[in-house]
Amino acid sequence: MKKTPTLALAAVPTLRCAIYTRKSTEEGLDQEFNSLDAQRESAEAYIASQQAEGWVCLPERFDDGGCTGANLDRPALQRLLAAIAAGRVDCVLVHKVDRFSRSLLDFARLMEVFEKHQVAFVSVTQQFNTATSMGRLILNVLLSFAQFERELIAERTRDKVAATRRKGKWSGGRPLLGYDVDPCNRKLVVNKAEALRVRAIFELFLKYEALAPVVRELTRRRWVHKRWTSRAGHCRGGQPFTKVSLDRLLRNVVYVGQVRYQDEVHPGEHPALVTAEVFQRVQALLQRNGRKGEAQVSSRSGALLRGLVRCASCGCAMVPAHTARNGGKRYGYYVCCAAQKRGWDTCPTKSVSAAVLEAVVVEQIGSLGRDPDTLRGLLTHGSSSDQAPECAESTERNGRTNRAWLSENEVAAALAAWATVWDTVPPTEQARLIPSLVERIDYDGAAGQVAVAFHVSGIHLLAEEWVRHTQENNP
Repeated sequence: MKKTPTLALAAVPTLRCAIYTRKSTEEGLDQEFNSLDAQRESAEAYIASQQAEGWVCLPERFDDGGCTGANLDRPALQRLLAAIAAGRVDCVLVHKVDRFSRSLLDFARLMEVFEKHQVAFVSVTQQFNTATSMGRLILNVLLSFAQFERELIAERTRDKVAATRRKGKWSGGRPLLGYDVDPCNRKLVVNKAEALRVRAIFELFLKYEALAPVVRELTRRRWVHKRWTSRAGHCRGGQPFTKVSLDRLLRNVVYVGQVRYQDEVHPGEHPALVTAEVFQRVQALLQRNGRKGEAQVSSRSGALLRGLVRCASCGCAMVPAHTARNGGKRYGYYVCCAAQKRGWDTCPTKSVSAAVLEAVVVEQIGSLGRDPDTLRGLLTHGSSSDQAPECAESTERNGRTNRAWLSENEVAAALAAWATVWDTVPPTEQARLIPSLVERIDYDGAAGQVAVAFHVSGIHLLAEEWVRHTQENNP
C-alpha cells in the first residue's frame, strides 16, 4: 500500500510583545478600570488577533500614569528601554503614537534604539507598524502633527498667561495661603484668618533671620500650607512647611499686591498682605543668607545610587549632595530629605558618605556570588514576581542567542567574577547597571545598617551578559 506523503509545518517564530501605556495626568487613575487599562486591553486584543503569526504578550506592565509625553523622563519607558537592550522584547505596541512620544526628536532617538535592537513598533488604532517603509513614513507624518499640536497649545497658554499677568490679574494655579479665589470673577480675595498667619510668618523670619528656626516654630504651632478643595472635590494642600516652601512663600511678590510673569513684575488687582518695607527687609535677609546652609545637589553623573536610597529612620528619600573642602575637593553625600528640608534635628540618619555607601552596595552585590544560601533564597523568593524568559531551549533570533534561565551555580560564578572587574567598568556603565540590579536601598544611620533589595531579573540578565561575554572571548 502506497503511503501518503505528509507535509512538515515550519514552526512559527515567537514574537515577544510589550505594551506601553501613558496618561498625562493622574486624574482617574484610582478608578477600577482607568485609561491605562483601556489602552492595554485594546493592545492585548490586537496581539490575540496575531497569534497565528507567533505574537505573544509579555506579562510585565509598562504603565506611565501622570507623565508627560514631551520628554523621555518616564519610569516605565526607561524600564521598557532596558528590557529592549537586554533582548527581552521583539515588538512594542501602543494605543496611539502620541501615547509614546509627542516630540519628533525624542521619537527619532527611540526609533534608533528600536532599529539597533531590531524591535518593531506598532500603533494599534492607527494601523501601521515600522516593519515597513510605508509604516515609517506615516509614523513620522503623524508624529509631526502631534508635536505641532502640543507646541500650538503651549504657545496659546503662554500668551494667555502673559496677557493676564500684565493686567495684574490672577491667572490660576495653586491657591495661596492668605487668599481665596472668588468663584465668580476668579480674583484673589483676602482670607482674614490666613492673612494673620502670613504676616506672623514674615515677622518670625525678621525675628530669627533664618529659615530653619522659623520652620521649627511653625511645626510647633502646627501651621501648614493652605488647604483647598479641587473642582473634582478632592482635598489638596495642608503639607507642613519646609525650608524650600518657606523660602518660596517669603519671596512671593503676591503678598505685596503684585504679580510676576517671568522677569516682569506688575501691579496686581488684589490687596497686599504685608507692607513693602517688611517685604524688602525680608528679601535683604534672604539675599544675605544666600541659602548657604543648604546642600547643593550634584550632577547625575556623580550619583551612582540616585533615586534608590531611602532613609530607614523616617522613610524619606535620600538625595545626592556634595560639599567642597581642602582646596575645593568635592565630597559626595546622600542626605535625608526630611533633615534637609525641616532641619537636622528631625532625623537621626541625616546623611551618609556617598563613597562609603556605594562601596557597601557594590560589595553586597559581589557577595551574592560567594554566599550560596543568600543567593538561593533571593532567587527562590523572586521567582514568583520576576518573570524568567519563556524559552526552554537555545534559539537564534535577530542575531541574539536566547538561553534558558541560568542555574544557581552559573549565576553565582558570574557574580563572583563580575565583582572582581567592577573597578574597571566605566562610570557611565556603572550608573546603568546599578538600577537594573538594585530595587531599593534602606540606610539606617542610627544603627549603621544598610539593607539592599535586588531585582532578581536584573541579577539573571547580568549573569547572562557575563556568560555571553565569556563565550565570545573564549570560543
